[in-house]
Amino acid sequence: MEVGRSVVATGLVVGSGGNMSARTPEGDECWVTGSGVWLDRLDPAAFARMRILDGAATLPAAPSRDSPAGLVPTSLGPRSLGPSSLGPSSLGPSSLGPSSELGLHLAVYRARPDVTAVIHLHPQTVLLLDALDQAVRLVTTDHVYYLRRVGRIPFAPPGSAAVGELTAAAVRDGTDVVVLANHGCAVVADSVELAHKRALYLEEAARLTYAALALGRADALRLCPAEWVGRPGAV
Repeated sequence: MEVGRSVVATGLVVGSGGNMSARTPEGDECWVTGSGVWLDRLDPAAFARMRILDGAATLPAAPSRDSPAGLVPTSLGPRSLGPSSLGPSSLGPSSLGPSSELGLHLAVYRARPDVTAVIHLHPQTVLLLDALDQAVRLVTTDHVYYLRRVGRIPFAPPGSAAVGELTAAAVRDGTDVVVLANHGCAVVADSVELAHKRALYLEEAARLTYAALALGRADALRLCPAEWVGRPGAV
């Protein structure tokens, strides 16, 4: 919920134009933001609990406390749970469906067992550079340390199976940041905090690159020293 407020406040996404998920401690399920929810207005009921293997919704027998917010969530499934079933911490409709990009999240978790958080956003500077066929330059040590490298996939319709398949293929080699052409980005990590940092640094690097282009000096950018490149990402 904190990350949702942050990414809207920093302009990485507008309203409901993005989605996020976190793998449960058991590893075989994840919490994902619901369809159409505003990322700066998230509450525990805005998350759906899904099985990673088959993409099915889960209904715990008793209220769980392992949601991303550490509070009682509303799970979705074939039947509705009324407020009396989950208690006063359940806010919003229990029939809320998962994000239309659920397939992207599940495909990434299947491809990368080490990933425990996936953030999909629509950062405008990142997308502008990609539309101009300009790569994001990693100029500072922070950019290299957190991002390491930036992958890219060609356009595929949002919500389609192809988006998930292409993104999973792009991260399978250890890439943690992927630009989705004419769509957005997918940032993954082994913690929600690190995924959040990577999303912020990606847009920062894009804004620096765009400033250099606007000055007509992009080709003159001095990239991060070679001895720093290739260091493992932050943990």
